[in-house]
Amino acid sequence: MDEKIAKLQEIIDTNDNIVFFGGAGVSTESGIPDFRSQDGLYNQQYDYPPETIVSHTFFMNKVDEFYRFYKDKMIALEAEPNAAHKALAKLEEAGKLKAIITQNIDGLHEKAGSKEVYDIHGCVNRNYCVKCRKMFTAKDIMNMDGTPHCDDCGGLIKPDVVLYEEGLDQNLIAKSISAISKANVLIIGGTSLAVYPAAGFIDYFNGEHLVVINKSDTAKHVRATLTITEPIGEVFSQLKI
Repeated sequence: MDEKIAKLQEIIDTNDNIVFFGGAGVSTESGIPDFRSQDGLYNQQYDYPPETIVSHTFFMNKVDEFYRFYKDKMIALEAEPNAAHKALAKLEEAGKLKAIITQNIDGLHEKAGSKEVYDIHGCVNRNYCVKCRKMFTAKDIMNMDGTPHCDDCGGLIKPDVVLYEEGLDQNLIAKSISAISKANVLIIGGTSLAVYPAAGFIDYFNGEHLVVINKSDTAKHVRATLTITEPIGEVFSQLKI
């Protein structure tokens, strides 16, 4: 393990064109559950399966039920950035990290101070009125009783997160692919690479070092320069940045 940490330290120290691609495992150490882990939301029981609740059809047809789940399980106002979030923010500040591409919707990278964050699945901190487009924070949503409606026009508020049956933001896809294709180092962390189309982004990497940090093996076979099967927060906490 010490040798792998030393190798990662060397890669970071000698490169200034790094991109990070992360998934749920980056946030589990901040107390946010992974949808797909053994103890994740997909393995808990509700009146409807979680993957059904977080679909566009369910939002349109059973919005009250959607918001009960959304407020209870998808917004975590008390969650704080962990060592991984903080280290990545420092790397960006140092000019080494060019972009963070995240599948998470919790906003913890931004909370840690990162600026160039591509939230390809959206973010719970952005919610908008479908009628007048007024924006609301996650805290605003939690302070509203029941299904939230706009205080200006009364329109329904929708989370700016990508639900099942909805497409990804094409602009963010283009930015993500561009960043990965230009990077010399791509660090993949806390993701099984099982969710497409995001998992396909790494096919655009042509750089020198591909690093994978994940507690379990990645579902998608990648030719990694370095693989570390440890919690990502613990790994980054051992680095000198």
